[in-house]
Amino acid sequence: MGKISAVAKQRYSEKVKKYKAEVEQMLGRERSIASTIRDDSDEACFKRLGLADERLNLASRYLLLNRVSVALLGVRGEAFLNDARKSCYQSVIFLEETVTDLIDAGYSEYSEQLERIESVPDDARYRLVRKLGFTIEAVEQSFGENSKWKWSFVELEGRFAAVAKNILNMNALVAGLDPRSDHYEERLAHLALVKRLQQRAADRYRERYELSTLRLDDFKLAIAHLAALRRLHLLLGEADLAETVKKRMEVWKQKMDSDDKRESSNKR
Repeated sequence: MGKISAVAKQRYSEKVKKYKAEVEQMLGRERSIASTIRDDSDEACFKRLGLADERLNLASRYLLLNRVSVALLGVRGEAFLNDARKSCYQSVIFLEETVTDLIDAGYSEYSEQLERIESVPDDARYRLVRKLGFTIEAVEQSFGENSKWKWSFVELEGRFAAVAKNILNMNALVAGLDPRSDHYEERLAHLALVKRLQQRAADRYRERYELSTLRLDDFKLAIAHLAALRRLHLLLGEADLAETVKKRMEVWKQKMDSDDKRESSNKR
């Protein structure tokens, strides 16, 4: 990479000043709102949903700052990208605090949390989930294929898959899949997205296990996401699909147990 000229640096400094000021304003608003959250009341849950959305707007600002760096300096703004990644994580955390981070769990285990946001329309929930997914994807692509954060994104995607599922109102889901009901298309799209996310999270954790960590925890999380997918199929009466996922889970468990035994034997 060639030396960056003083003129380019000056243009860059002038260009990013406005966006950096916006970032500071957004962080200030977040701190102000977060300081008023003291419990798990309905109001607190609504505030966390708002903060989750605002964090994605913040991530978009960081991505914009990175694009300015690439355009004017010819280099990626790694610090901006890392802040965008952290903002995606924080958005997920706000959602986890609202709808839990449970993966393979029955609806009754987290329904109490969902009751607190019952008035949030299904289409608004879907828009937030889709926005989070697009933002995570944009950040990951901006880092590039060989980023040091490559395997870290597996965890972020897995946690995203969990909250995308948990924000669905499962009690009203089946009735809401009537084409005559309000927000039918958004509800159907959200459900399809959640299914894809569970499958992708399972595949990605399995991939990280095989190619990077060899940690059984990754394999267990992969199987947990398959189990969550199977629960969805059973809830929707999709018995054949549920059976297919069950068989895959059994194969993966056998592989995991075999690897565990081999590892234990090697340590003796």
